Amino acid sequence: MSEFIRTENISFAYEDTSGGIHPAIKNVSISIERGSFVAVLGHNGSGKSTLAKLFNMILTPTDGKLYVDGELVSTPEGADDDTIFGVRRKIGMVHQNPDNQIVSSVVEEDVAFGPENLGVEPSEIRARVDDALKTVGMSEYAQHSPSRLSGGQKQRVAIAGIIAMRPDCIIFDESTAMLDPSGRHDVMETVKKLNRESEITIIHITHDMSEAVMADRVIVLNEGEVFLDGTPSEVFSEVELLRSVRLDVPQTTSLLHSLLPYGFTSPAGLFDAESCAGHLANEINRIKGLREGTA
Repeated sequence: MSEFIRTENISFAYEDTSGGIHPAIKNVSISIERGSFVAVLGHNGSGKSTLAKLFNMILTPTDGKLYVDGELVSTPEGADDDTIFGVRRKIGMVHQNPDNQIVSSVVEEDVAFGPENLGVEPSEIRARVDDALKTVGMSEYAQHSPSRLSGGQKQRVAIAGIIAMRPDCIIFDESTAMLDPSGRHDVMETVKKLNRESEITIIHITHDMSEAVMADRVIVLNEGEVFLDGTPSEVFSEVELLRSVRLDVPQTTSLLHSLLPYGFTSPAGLFDAESCAGHLANEINRIKGLREGTA
């Protein structure tokens, strides 16, 4: 896969009302490959949402460089409107609260809003809206009012609105945080489908470890810096390191880690309950055999 986003020592600091400077991102250098699925974790205030806004150029780095699709798009000197517009055509963002992103009183009109702003031809908009609603499983709600939908359904409409703009990358900024388990499941199934079938680059900002394990790669931020970066198996094997920065690990990983003092092993990558249960059954038999002197 080719590189899609690259940052070189980007930093960003907020200025408060009294003139104080608060660094949010500090000298972050990362590369995100086209078509990959990357989860970004971190406790509140770690800088993960700020990083997402830098990728989408809602914010401009106070230092460093940002490259999108091989083009230098942002430096501390800023970027012109055409460059920002070009980046947002390539990188869409789905926010935490779908009510803040839905602008129309009819679902299909809301999905059409983005392409209309891009100047897409009406016949092409119609095709894009139909395709986007089908992709997120909301075709039958095209004529509905978003106000009558559940939280998960609203979020899928918000995702459809981004899909209709045909971006290369979609950033999900804690987009499942306000949803119930059913809504989270529906949205994550849509996210995986977009990545695997449409080959859209996914950057998923989340607090949910069960969502993070679905990614190809996990980046952990702490105090505005990259703390860990690797596959889910690599990152979540660092149980004590993660806990030191106030992050948890998947429940299966936590369980297996807690059993280490009793002679159990904890192989990386056992994130689903069935695999964990199978491993525990084998371990119980192994330990029983050792105690009986037959192993």
